[in-house]
Amino acid sequence: MANIPVTTWSLEQTSPSDLLPAAAPEGDVRIVRAEVPSPEFSRFLYASVGGDIRWTDRLGWSHARWQEYLDRPGVETWVAYDRGTPAGYVELEPQDDGAVEIVYFGLIPAFRGRRIGGHLLSYGVARAWDLADRWPGLAGTKRVWLHTCSKDGEFAMDNYLRRGFRLFDTKVEEEPDVPTPGPWPGAFPA
Repeated sequence: MANIPVTTWSLEQTSPSDLLPAAAPEGDVRIVRAEVPSPEFSRFLYASVGGDIRWTDRLGWSHARWQEYLDRPGVETWVAYDRGTPAGYVELEPQDDGAVEIVYFGLIPAFRGRRIGGHLLSYGVARAWDLADRWPGLAGTKRVWLHTCSKDGEFAMDNYLRRGFRLFDTKVEEEPDVPTPGPWPGAFPA
């Protein structure tokens, strides 16, 4: 299998005032926290959003591993719905010293390009900043960060910069050139 160079950019906000919210899209778009940890639903979101952009690191996770991860205090999944249909999600994970990572964020392909992504990211970042309000015992958020890479959607970096994130690190590494897995095998052409 051939390797490809992948650039990974790490971005951060260090104050709630860094957030530059996007306008809400027109129509019936709602963002709801998935309060019941569900490995099945989380895996559906992960595979559906990342299937065409080579998200593969969690595809081999067992049900038990998903459950263990989702049961950790402060891990939250916020889901955007367009007229009742899941359109995308943002996953938050608290870390040491008041940092909150946006571990995953994205839209299912059919919902991209409809202004849902900026709204969902804005909402997710705001929820990262007030995470400790919902989880007694967690330190208050002092930093929200994420990483994106050259395999992600073509508008990802622009969306992060428009929401007020600042670049703090860039790395280039060789990775195996794996086919896009799709939400199920064969969903997208190789």
